[in-house]
Amino acid sequence: MNILVLGNGAREHALCYAITKSQKLTKLFCAPGNYGISNVAEVHNFDINNFDMLYDFCTEKAIDLVVVGPEVPLVNGVVDFLEAKDIKAFGPKKVPAKLEGSKIFMKDICAQYNIPTAKYKNFIEKTAAEAYLHKQTLPVVIKASGLAAGKGVTIATTLDEGLNAINDIFNDKFGSGCELVIEEFMDGEEASYFVFTDGKNYIPLSSAQDHKRIGDGDTGPNTGGMGAYSPAPVFTQAIQDQVNKEMIEPTLKAMRDLGTPYQGILYAGVMIKNNYAKLVEYNVRFGDPECQVLMLRLRSDIVELILGTIEGNIHKIHTDWNNNHVATVVIASNGYPGEYKKGTIIRSLDTAEDHENIEIFHAGTEFKNNEVLAVGGRVLSVTSSDRDLKSALENIYSAIDTIDWTESTYRKDIGWRAIENG
Repeated sequence: MNILVLGNGAREHALCYAITKSQKLTKLFCAPGNYGISNVAEVHNFDINNFDMLYDFCTEKAIDLVVVGPEVPLVNGVVDFLEAKDIKAFGPKKVPAKLEGSKIFMKDICAQYNIPTAKYKNFIEKTAAEAYLHKQTLPVVIKASGLAAGKGVTIATTLDEGLNAINDIFNDKFGSGCELVIEEFMDGEEASYFVFTDGKNYIPLSSAQDHKRIGDGDTGPNTGGMGAYSPAPVFTQAIQDQVNKEMIEPTLKAMRDLGTPYQGILYAGVMIKNNYAKLVEYNVRFGDPECQVLMLRLRSDIVELILGTIEGNIHKIHTDWNNNHVATVVIASNGYPGEYKKGTIIRSLDTAEDHENIEIFHAGTEFKNNEVLAVGGRVLSVTSSDRDLKSALENIYSAIDTIDWTESTYRKDIGWRAIENG
């Protein structure tokens, strides 16, 4: 099969890494891609949200399958578009993609189908949101309803923080016409859980745990994700059974009831406290950086799994996992998630990649004048598989020490919860 992966992040690099191991692959393409991806796939830089341009490319290259990495094309209906052109595409259609595209849609599904989640109230008007906030016990969580690249969430511990967050959302910081949700604050330990589904049946993937904050000790602003590890010890079999029964299955039923079955990967972010999970959010694609650790653990043919979601036979496919522990540490441009300098030079990547049990997945990189340049916020995802989490992390930090890139930042405490808890 000729396969096209859409996206340009470390998640897409990891997907390309896994797809290259498939017996079904004839030729792999990626758009718009990045320098790291160009080493495993033929990269073409065009606007993947221009669906007519995408279709022309698929026709020219005889693409059999499109694997959609990021959320924006999914929310915009790329799967609906491609399927109408008789091109197989991996991911949910436009309506079920609203589970990520609209937090209001997602929370209302939770209310209708008794899915455990934080208490909430939706707002489409600033004054009403501010009046509600004044009556709440802090902290509360304030979320932009639409897509915000992982940055539209504020945990307001003071009234001023909450009012500023409301003001930002209604002043279009996260997109025009944005609405918001105010939720009760849930404490506990967060985990990421993924299932492949064909709309009716589903099979679980392994769990993972992400680190959202920029700073060690989970301090500073939220980011798209600064590191992850898999499996997540907090996500026990009992928790998985509860999440399947009380979240995944009702959600798939809800989508069928709407007449638009959910097909693709469904990612539930959950908060676990006292051995019980509540839904934080749904994502309609692989997480980043969770995808990196999952792809390093997955032994099964990912293309077979993808086709199972499209063709309606996912329940017949067996998944096989490496029993090792996998971790990844994201190296970002200094200043991220705020302003950062673009075009800084990264040296000695080859030395880092030569370390045993190391895979480096690229995000914001390009190759120019014989130099690897950092052109994005999150730039590299240094990943390792080993017998235990501590060993995997030791491999990663040893490799990072050999990378010569002074204008960078990364967390030095990835996996601290799992290691602290033994």
